[in-house]
Amino acid sequence: MPTALELQVKTLPNQPGVYQYFDKNDTIIYVGKAKNLKKRVSSYFTKNHEHGKTRILVRKIVRIEHIVVDTETDALLLENNLIKKYQPRYNVLLKDDKSYPWICIKKERFPRVFSTRRVVKDGSEYFGPYTNVKTVTALLELIKELYSLRTCNYDLHETKIQADKYKVCLEYHLGNCKGPCEGMQTEENYQRDIKAIRNIIRGNFKDSLAYFNQVMMDYAAEMKFEEAQKIKEKLGALQNYQAKSTIVNPSINNVDVFSIISDEQHAYVNFFKVMNGAIVQSYTTEIKKKLDETDKEILELFIFETRQRFTSLSREVYVPFEVDLGEKIKVIVPKLGDKKRIVDLSIRNAKYYRQEQFKQVKIVDPERHVKRIMAQMQKDLRLRVEPRHIECFDNSNIQGTNPVAACVVFKDGKPSKKDYRHFNIKTVEGPDDFASMEEVVYRRYKRLLDEDKPLPQLIVIDGGKGQLSSALKSLDALGLRGKIAIIGIAKRLEEIYYPGDSIPLYLDKKSESLKIIQFLRNEAHRFGITFHRNKRSKSAIQSELEQIPDIGKQSITNLLRKFKSAKRVKSASLEELKEVVGHARAQKVYQFYHKD
Repeated sequence: MPTALELQVKTLPNQPGVYQYFDKNDTIIYVGKAKNLKKRVSSYFTKNHEHGKTRILVRKIVRIEHIVVDTETDALLLENNLIKKYQPRYNVLLKDDKSYPWICIKKERFPRVFSTRRVVKDGSEYFGPYTNVKTVTALLELIKELYSLRTCNYDLHETKIQADKYKVCLEYHLGNCKGPCEGMQTEENYQRDIKAIRNIIRGNFKDSLAYFNQVMMDYAAEMKFEEAQKIKEKLGALQNYQAKSTIVNPSINNVDVFSIISDEQHAYVNFFKVMNGAIVQSYTTEIKKKLDETDKEILELFIFETRQRFTSLSREVYVPFEVDLGEKIKVIVPKLGDKKRIVDLSIRNAKYYRQEQFKQVKIVDPERHVKRIMAQMQKDLRLRVEPRHIECFDNSNIQGTNPVAACVVFKDGKPSKKDYRHFNIKTVEGPDDFASMEEVVYRRYKRLLDEDKPLPQLIVIDGGKGQLSSALKSLDALGLRGKIAIIGIAKRLEEIYYPGDSIPLYLDKKSESLKIIQFLRNEAHRFGITFHRNKRSKSAIQSELEQIPDIGKQSITNLLRKFKSAKRVKSASLEELKEVVGHARAQKVYQFYHKD
């Protein structure tokens, strides 16, 4: 049986994120980022490492924690924050403690816009951080190209401007500034530009795009093609940059973030600690339900217990729905923006933790995994019993030729390929899906009844109401209506139809029940198409050989068994044919293909 550490590695998600290694003292010894968490972490335990320090690190790992994020950029930023906070022994620490660059719109009467690595809480607006300095440079150059902003650090108070305290500088004469220091630009006009710049930095530049294009077209109309090309290049750079990260935002400070997802038996809860705009702590766990507790009850209990465990003193909590935490704690249910994104990220981590637990159970306790899946299917599909044995039917014919049908069998949610069956349609002329479905369902269950073999708990018909009605006729004829549950699944919108109910059921697109039904349907389609293709191929070969006078089915079979195809029969020598079907028949076959 795999160890707890091996289980953790096997069930990691194939998503970008950050992983943390803990030693036997439960101390973080390494933090790393990954484009694919599972591949990256697995490489530590499967490769032969050249460096001794890496081998020592791997030997010391006792436990792994991870945080799933949206992009590699987010992983890079989060890794940086965690390394600075915990300073793990095996991570390289940046001695100069350089941070990532931000773009600042300074809180001033005529705001300056510039890049900085220091976030100062003076009411200014900060955007970022950016992992690529080139992005910041390109963005500021674009802003400078499109808008005339001041670069001086004068205090442009209205009284000082009226007193003629300042004179315009070289930037004004170069056309890079409109001279607000001498009152040549109004504050209203300047703030209009700042509003447009704010939208550009946030990535909301749709409103400004028309203006930029107009500037470019004006340059072109004036035959200033170099200037127009520069605007075009800068716009391209702007579209490629990532506006900001969901991981770090200076407006989110000293906040606890909680989320929950649950099923019938368990709840999965996640906690993020956000300090100075960065995630510095993450904790996810599973809670077993005892008395059908609601998500609200479980989350309230988890919040109190977790805040106590991590000695959190934050006054704000972000959650996906309203909870009662008393008067001292401000509860926020975000609807938009970065606050909503951080809650969504917490929910995603809870979901991935749930999936990992399911995978671990599947490895360690397969029967518990099967029971959970079957119980979920019974609930989702409104069945009386668990569908341990499911059979699915599909018809295959192309332009009415060689009609066949397939029956695939799933036991405990997995394919039982030895029980798969093909059917040649015998009683139906032409392409009639409804009559074909009626025939194969009748033949299948008539045989099971005659041979006293177990019947399925669920029948799935690949098709809508028409095919379902045809299958029901056969169950009625055999007296099985009501003894076996039967549903039809339509291809287009994955509607599930029940007998006597014209309104279909729609399952959650991500539900395991729907995925198993889709797997059943696809497997039946694949199995039927393969049989149909083989039958058409065999039919085409045999039809050619059957045209040879006085050559019977047994001779055709012997020839195909030896030469594998009609083409090889055609190219065989007379002596080779004699060895298979004798002198007289070999002469007839050879003369058929060599009439000259």
